[in-house]
Amino acid sequence: QVQLVESGGGLVQAGGSLRLSCATSGRTITVVRMGWFRQAPGKEREFVAFINWSGGGTYYADSVKGRFTISRDNAKNTLYLQMDGLKPEDTAVYYCAAATFWDVNMTRQRAYDYWGQGTQVTVSS
Repeated sequence: QVQLVESGGGLVQAGGSLRLSCATSGRTITVVRMGWFRQAPGKEREFVAFINWSGGGTYYADSVKGRFTISRDNAKNTLYLQMDGLKPEDTAVYYCAAATFWDVNMTRQRAYDYWGQGTQVTVSS
């Protein structure tokens, strides 16, 4: 089992920044990749970014590329999402997720087997 706890959400004006954190615990040695997803009101949950836990390779959704940065601190078992240049359309509940197996498409939800409870990010115009 892997436990995930997000923090760092809040209310920010458009153009501002936030940094989300996801603390991991439990059998973190089994994690091969971690990701961030988000769900806006009335919309389906969508992929934001992922990072390979050992090699550090990253991949982003087009909607956040150049504005968001995913990173991890292996020593602290913590995942981060630095969000700059926030827009009102970034408003959503943000979830971190962990994968203990490899999948051909790590942008889909079913490629992850552990999820956090989510943290709200609200961007005002």
